[in-house]
Amino acid sequence: MREAIARAELGDDVYGEDPTVHRLEQMAAALMGKEAALLVPSGTMGNLIAMLTHCARGTKAIVGSQSHTNLYEAGGASALGGIVLTPIHNTDDGEVELDELHRELGTPNDDHFAQPSLVVLENTHNRCGGAPVKLSHMAEVAEAAHRRKLPMHLDGARIFNAAIALETSAKEIAGVADTISFCLSKGLGCPIGSLLCGSREFIARAHRARKLLGGGMRQAGIIAAAGIVALDTMVDRLVEDHQNARALAQGLGLVAGLNVRPVQNRTNMVVFDVDGDGQVARQFADAMKERGVLISPREATSFRAVTHHGVARADIDRTVAIAAQAAGEVFGD
Repeated sequence: MREAIARAELGDDVYGEDPTVHRLEQMAAALMGKEAALLVPSGTMGNLIAMLTHCARGTKAIVGSQSHTNLYEAGGASALGGIVLTPIHNTDDGEVELDELHRELGTPNDDHFAQPSLVVLENTHNRCGGAPVKLSHMAEVAEAAHRRKLPMHLDGARIFNAAIALETSAKEIAGVADTISFCLSKGLGCPIGSLLCGSREFIARAHRARKLLGGGMRQAGIIAAAGIVALDTMVDRLVEDHQNARALAQGLGLVAGLNVRPVQNRTNMVVFDVDGDGQVARQFADAMKERGVLISPREATSFRAVTHHGVARADIDRTVAIAAQAAGEVFGD
């Protein structure tokens, strides 16, 4: 990627003159089966641009209660777009409750109520242990939205992980949605960047929203060059991350004091809980860190471990051994 960045042919992307950005956007659109794509700095910005483009002020975007859009994007759609984020329950496998969805979509056409303008799904689902959401469920959600003549946006930050787990293609998954965003920096090894994909008309309007948010970049080909390498070389190897995550889950599950949350179809995430309270969990995390392993805290007593290109099978074995040492220190032998 660094070599590609150094060699990249550059231009001013604000004026649409960067050939490397053009190439990446064309690749992304083709992979997702959409007409056009737009390079943006982050997945959060990609989702926000999608909502600003789809939704009028004072309307509501229906999102999963545990979704990244609802929990981890700083309320940007509401703060900057006047959009009412309306969460509905996520099940443990990342799906949304269809009865709740139908109720929200059936909001009476009454001046008292914010009217629905968009449905947002996430696949794979971060907060649900990286679970891949089945195509059949996505199709039901999209059909319900389309019956109301509303679009569906997919937060596909890790869509290639979902495609591998579901034994399908990213294009098949994206084909259920009207628009999709996906990340170059999650699993694909890039330092920065996401793509927003949709129709040409949608992307033309999204381009203006990107400018509004300060996402217009000049010689952005240095970002795009790494993204091209990622799409060419990093997608197929994600299966290795899934294998490593399964090995990690199995190993951590044998450590006394740790409780791995089950996932029906594991991708590249392992979420586990520690016995005890938040103070005990912090002690465990500190003990892991002292031994060279970083884990991400979730709630007071739970953690998320994510496998990626920088983690080999030997690292998994080492992590399990270190977790056993740390647990012995914290919980006692």
